Amino acid sequence: MKTVTLKQIANELNISVTTVSKALKNYPDVSKKTRQRVLELAKSLDYTPNAYAVSLRMKQSKTIGVIVPDTVHHFFSTVIKGILKEAESRDYMVILMQSNERFDLEKKQIDLLMSKGVDGILVSLSNDTKKFDHLQKVIDYNIPLVLFDKISKTLKCSKVYIDDRKAAYDAVTYLIKKGFKRIAHFRGDLNPQNSIDRFLGYKQALLDNGIPFDPELVYMCNNNADFDDGYNNAKKLITDHGSNVDAIFTITDLVAIGIIKYFKDHDIKVPDDIALFGFSNWFMSSVICPTLTTVEQHAFEIGEQSSKILFDEIQCKLTKTPIKHKNIIIPTEMIFRESS
Repeated sequence: MKTVTLKQIANELNISVTTVSKALKNYPDVSKKTRQRVLELAKSLDYTPNAYAVSLRMKQSKTIGVIVPDTVHHFFSTVIKGILKEAESRDYMVILMQSNERFDLEKKQIDLLMSKGVDGILVSLSNDTKKFDHLQKVIDYNIPLVLFDKISKTLKCSKVYIDDRKAAYDAVTYLIKKGFKRIAHFRGDLNPQNSIDRFLGYKQALLDNGIPFDPELVYMCNNNADFDDGYNNAKKLITDHGSNVDAIFTITDLVAIGIIKYFKDHDIKVPDDIALFGFSNWFMSSVICPTLTTVEQHAFEIGEQSSKILFDEIQCKLTKTPIKHKNIIIPTEMIFRESS
């Protein structure tokens, strides 16, 4: 089917292309009768504006790029819903990419998004990302950039995240006040800031409550911090310490669910033998048995707030208004369930 153009409409109505364009945009200097004729013909011909031509004229692509480590993870899929809601309300298209926790892929995707001329970019860093030259390039090219969840504190751009250290501190303090003293931590990789902060919050809560920090109670998860990490580390924990541990604070709910599976397989009861505290409030956390006590991160709000800031910065760029970078900390809350 041949694309209908403004020129075709203009020729059929014997008016100028400029008049057709103005009529479609409801300009006041076009008469009501002419506007009606244009709108009726455009509708009958099923006219659709050329998005590329409009973007060239407006100096906007009406497209943003989003890079997340994983699209199937409950947290990130919920963040994406928040981003899409905001983008759709502004008639923006979203190019969604998944880095698979790989720095090389994240870097390649940044270059690709820049080559596509996106108006702005949202990124949650991969666990593998230790250098930030690719993101500094985005900033240097004056493309609005907002980091969310997994961020770098050194980059000069807007950021939306939770206070991971405080959330972990509060979770472990809760366990201590419940009477648990030998609390293990299944932590994330050494690199991501949120993994570092959750570990530091765990450690500080112990020390502030007079419990010595024991590094032998800290178990490292792999790059993805998943179900298998929970299952395998639970096996190591029981082999190493037997019943000399009464609670575990985990980096994610998925790790905690792996622990529950191992404990069920070996007749270790939660919370009677060992209590569990997760992180992220994944859907499965409320339906497994026992249900999982966890930290709610408000992922949808993180996505929504991140995109709002990005669109504000895109508008500032268009109007040549100075951009004031923001650091938004989304409050967390503890969700108490059967596992503790």
